[in-house]
Amino acid sequence: MTINEYQRLALTTLNRDQEKKDTLVNGAMGLCGESGEVIDLVKKHLFHGHELKREKLLEELGDVAWYLAVTAYALDCDLETVLKDNVEKLKRRYPEGFDAERSKNREKYGVE
Repeated sequence: MTINEYQRLALTTLNRDQEKKDTLVNGAMGLCGESGEVIDLVKKHLFHGHELKREKLLEELGDVAWYLAVTAYALDCDLETVLKDNVEKLKRRYPEGFDAERSKNREKYGVE
């Protein structure tokens, strides 16, 4: 499955009665909520002595992906474009791979 096929399939479960602005808000809020669930599982594992619930964590990552697909759709964008643009930004920022100096001094290197 390609990323855009995923997006098309994910959107079959979207409430199409919403206006795009409401889909955007729902998507952004959902990303925050699901990301919070991801970090909560990691926190409980690292600091509370819980076993890492790998399957639950993967399930929550799937929910993050769904909300990412919905949010991109609300902006009239496909996921492949979002991901390609992100990789291009990272290449500009770190042309030789991650570099702490470049990370700390983005303005000096003229990268966003």
